[in-house]
Amino acid sequence: MSKDLKAAVIGVGAMGRNHARVYTEIPQTRLIGVADVNLEIGQQVAAKYNVPAYTDYRMLLERERPDVVTVAVPTRDHRAAAEAVMAAGADVLVEKPIAATVKEAQALIDCAAALGRRLMVGHIVRFSPSIQALKEHLAAGKLGKIFQIICRRVGPFPPRVRDVGVVVDLAPHDLDVMRFISGAEPLRVYAETEQRIHTEHEDLMTALLRFDNDMTGLLDINWLTPQKVREVLVLGEQGMFRADDLTQDLYFYENSEVNGVAWGPLSILKGVSEGQMVRYPIRRYEPLRAELEAFAAAVLNGAPAPVSGADGLAALRLALAIVESGKTHRVIEVRA
Repeated sequence: MSKDLKAAVIGVGAMGRNHARVYTEIPQTRLIGVADVNLEIGQQVAAKYNVPAYTDYRMLLERERPDVVTVAVPTRDHRAAAEAVMAAGADVLVEKPIAATVKEAQALIDCAAALGRRLMVGHIVRFSPSIQALKEHLAAGKLGKIFQIICRRVGPFPPRVRDVGVVVDLAPHDLDVMRFISGAEPLRVYAETEQRIHTEHEDLMTALLRFDNDMTGLLDINWLTPQKVREVLVLGEQGMFRADDLTQDLYFYENSEVNGVAWGPLSILKGVSEGQMVRYPIRRYEPLRAELEAFAAAVLNGAPAPVSGADGLAALRLALAIVESGKTHRVIEVRA
């Protein structure tokens, strides 16, 4: 395959137009066309990069024959668009959530397997510099045993969202991050959801998760907070990490009483005490660029997609379980 992949974007709204931009910036790809049901929006993006615009993505696929395609249409249309892309012979990156339902997500995974195409899901937070650094430190044992992960993703209501609530729109980010940095799988979830102001769906959610490594997880997500916050806290025997996804900073707050001693009987004597705080130097970069570079590299090198369809399905399944728990006020078992 050529090292200059022909790239296209289906859906060039708020997120899709950024995919189009990045495809023109990274060395592995060349943008060759965009599609959007809104002709004016499609033509605006196309004119900027001197590529053709289509209102029918099937015509784009037939005429331009791309190698890789981003699907950034509304969630309800993910399956149809992604299946058309793969049937046309291209590898596809589907913005999260992977699909509207578990059945549709599994159908996409099956389609990719049957056609031998790569299906990647756009869980962009994985590619944040602070999250990448956090995972490296956790994998190196810097924190020791992980006790709890807390993810807070709050801010104003985004007008771009109409077809899903805050859980399906935002929770997959943090559910994926929890699995990604811990390597653990949830066993059960319980959630409280509210519909307060902006949407036909829930716009506030608090959820508690239990994982198979004895870790707990807490999600605080809403579209009601005037200040935008994107934060991940990981608590363990050696202290606590705090990753700020907006500033791309990573901090470590040491439990000075442990001081390298494994958690166990000594905890009776030592407990927890405030130690030094470290702010790690991190090379900052655009997560979307890193995501699309990883996607392109996988295609060029014949490697698996960095974020698989199975990863997207796992995040969607958990998000839908949270929606169900919020409606029924029951604990939902989600053991794989």
